[in-house]
Amino acid sequence: MAYPPRVAFIVIACIFLVYVPDLISGQIRYSIPEEMEQGAFVGNIAQDLGLNVQQLTARKFRLSSDDGGRYMKVGLDNGLLSIRERIDRERICGQEGMCTIPFEITLENPLEVHRGKLEVLDINDNSPTFRDSTIALQMSEAITPGVRYRLESAEDPDIGINTVAAYALSSSEYFSLITQRTEDGLIIAQLRLDKSMDRELQSSFQLVLTATDGGNPERSGTAQILVTVLDFNDNSPVFEHEVYRSSLPENVPKGTFVMKVKANDLDEGPNAELTYSFSDLTLRRVQDLFSLVPDTGEIRVEGSLDFEEASSYSLDIQAVDHGSPAFTGHSKVLIKVTDMNDNAPEIKVKSTTNKIPENAPPGTIIALINIMDRDSGENGQVRCEVPQNYPFRLHPSSNHFKLVTSETLDREAISEYKIPVSAWDLGYPSLSTNKTIQIAITDINDNAPRFPERSYNIYVTENNAPGVSIFAVTASDPDLDQNSSVSYSFQNSYIQNMPVSTYLSINSMNGTIYALRSFDYEELKTFQIHVHARDAGVPPMSSSTTVNVIILDQNDNAPVIVSPSAQSGSAAVEIVPQSVGQGYLVTKIMATDADSGQNARLFYQMMKATDRSLFTVGQHSGEIRTARNILESDPTTQTLVILVKDNGQPSLSSTVTVDITFLQNSTERVAESSNLVKNPEYFSDVNLYLIIIFSCTSIVFLVIIVLLIGIKCKQDRNITQDYISPSYCYKRGDVQDTFIRRPAMEETLRYPGTGRVVRAPELQQYSVCLSPESAKSDFLFLKPCGAPASQAQC
Repeated sequence: MAYPPRVAFIVIACIFLVYVPDLISGQIRYSIPEEMEQGAFVGNIAQDLGLNVQQLTARKFRLSSDDGGRYMKVGLDNGLLSIRERIDRERICGQEGMCTIPFEITLENPLEVHRGKLEVLDINDNSPTFRDSTIALQMSEAITPGVRYRLESAEDPDIGINTVAAYALSSSEYFSLITQRTEDGLIIAQLRLDKSMDRELQSSFQLVLTATDGGNPERSGTAQILVTVLDFNDNSPVFEHEVYRSSLPENVPKGTFVMKVKANDLDEGPNAELTYSFSDLTLRRVQDLFSLVPDTGEIRVEGSLDFEEASSYSLDIQAVDHGSPAFTGHSKVLIKVTDMNDNAPEIKVKSTTNKIPENAPPGTIIALINIMDRDSGENGQVRCEVPQNYPFRLHPSSNHFKLVTSETLDREAISEYKIPVSAWDLGYPSLSTNKTIQIAITDINDNAPRFPERSYNIYVTENNAPGVSIFAVTASDPDLDQNSSVSYSFQNSYIQNMPVSTYLSINSMNGTIYALRSFDYEELKTFQIHVHARDAGVPPMSSSTTVNVIILDQNDNAPVIVSPSAQSGSAAVEIVPQSVGQGYLVTKIMATDADSGQNARLFYQMMKATDRSLFTVGQHSGEIRTARNILESDPTTQTLVILVKDNGQPSLSSTVTVDITFLQNSTERVAESSNLVKNPEYFSDVNLYLIIIFSCTSIVFLVIIVLLIGIKCKQDRNITQDYISPSYCYKRGDVQDTFIRRPAMEETLRYPGTGRVVRAPELQQYSVCLSPESAKSDFLFLKPCGAPASQAQC
């Protein structure tokens, strides 16, 4: 039969096209005829779902089903569902009564999943065909009219009205065609003998069997029937049961016994010997699953049964005798396959978010999971969960599960999750499936920079070089990228009423602190700064720390002589009575050192002296005392060079020169002469004369001496006016006058970081007074200064 023109095919396709979606059980349903051209219109799915076409691209509108995506596609610009490639219903669904292709439409932001089905309608694109072009039959001439012969059925892969609908036989007076429809809906053609045959008149007959389908236009196929007339075998085999039924669990092992069929033939001899086989009504794939023993009729399992592929099988068994011609008997075997729990659940992640911010609130959807089990009943009922120690939970939603967050996430604690999803069915034994969903936690700026310490104490030695690094602070930020990029700066603060930036600078990248000037311990001993650390997040976060800078002293100051001060810019002058004894305090050297600690600890020693045996210097006190009595033979002027040095490393020192003048006392010599006169052992007659002579001479000399003394006293008054006040009081230790009282000194010893102040004890003061009589004679009368006015006018 000739195929219709392509134009007619298109017209037929348009007739079968159903555009209106069928919303059944929440699904979109479209129907199209098979064999539509690529790009053919299926439906406006965006309009049917009530979606905004302008938002399809932004919401990642897509066809997510594997099967549907193979045969269909959607347009993001118009939301139309169209054919991707030609669909052959027979190749996809075979002889199934309804052929549907499931598909899913997925959108994001917000997440939506719409399920749909595309029903592929059959068109009459296949003609009935016979397996063999010639059907050979052998009939005994003894066969009486009315005997029927089963003819080979034509095959048409189409379904419904498009499959084989009728058979026709070419005209013959001996034969007619009888058709009947079975429980399976198949049409069986039988050749009926209407008139007895005579092999001697006609030994064979040629007939034409035509099979037509119910399509429009109809299609047909033909086969030649060759009837050979033989001598008679007048009984056909008859099975004990017209229909045999059995039940088998799926996945039974190969070789499992199913049943045994048995047919009886009333003939005897070879005409009653039977051979069992599958008839041509048994599909080839079914014949591959079962085996039939020709001699015994035993049926065994030959392949793997799968309930999910077919829940039942139909076997058409024929028994052929060995007569000539052979007779055939037919029976049907129906095998029901029972489901076993042989399929583990399948986990399919339909839509997932690979990244989620750490501040996502609980309940945020991570993924949409579809779990299927091909088994049925309890074997197909599925449970699903994630471990309790993960901050995620599964919530059932229609035929899916939503994977959502159950608590607040923290990227700094866990930056990535590999979430194990477990699914198991309720069969026995239960089967399970695991799948891992990987989720990365993205960072937000939720951590401020942190310093290891709230405050730092750093020590900087004075006289440091400007521009050198003195310290480095580092703040850590557990965030990522720019959220962890830390910059450093000084907070607004002042050092000695000057901005901190005049003293220090800080590297904003690494927190290194540099000194911009040289520090002087004597001017600045300690100060405090505040370092501010700020990240680059939005909004930025910050923290601060305190840095206490402590200046350490260096021995950079030499001792300074405070007392006695040099007169005339060269040396200090001290006047000491010649009559003083050993241990007499001549003067005390007082010096200060601007440094602190050991650098300010002073030592005194004598460098040079006119007579080293005459004076001693206290190593720690600086007191100059007489080491022995002053002799008349000692020079009246003594020069001492005193060295004052500190205890620093290296040590610094200063020197002071002290000139000491001895004042002679004439009254002591007169007392010695009077003692000689009173001694009686010196008197005798001769001596008397000598005494008189010497007395006269002495008188003369005495007059001269008086005159000299008068002159000397006048000179002494001039001298004493230069050294003493009108009160004739000498106070030792004064800077301007040797005998003027020196003010009490207070020396402070400073130690870095302690704040202790150690005061030196008040210096001892010594004073002498000259009586008015001493100004008139060579005798020097000494008394403590500060005596009552009635005793001495001081």
